[in-house]
Amino acid sequence: MMILSFYICLYSYFTGLVNFVYKCKYFMLMLLSLEFMMISILFFMFHVFIVINDEFYFSLIYLSMVVCESSLGLSLLVVMVRSYGNDYFQVLNVLW
Repeated sequence: MMILSFYICLYSYFTGLVNFVYKCKYFMLMLLSLEFMMISILFFMFHVFIVINDEFYFSLIYLSMVVCESSLGLSLLVVMVRSYGNDYFQVLNVLW
């Protein structure tokens, strides 16, 4: 049963990675796929910590970092939409 959950976590991570690579037109979809990848890593860490009977404090620290990363991404999205009117990723290439 644990091996199946490991495979599910790995499958969800690679699904998010493929979605991130191939659907990179909109900034919102990129943020969602990154968040999906981070949550699958969090589930994988939970499963590993259950197997080795270790503390879950690192998982909570990781979860707080993921929340901070997602809030920064959403604030960038809001700034980009207010400035340019859309969330196309090609708009960021104009900024450089």
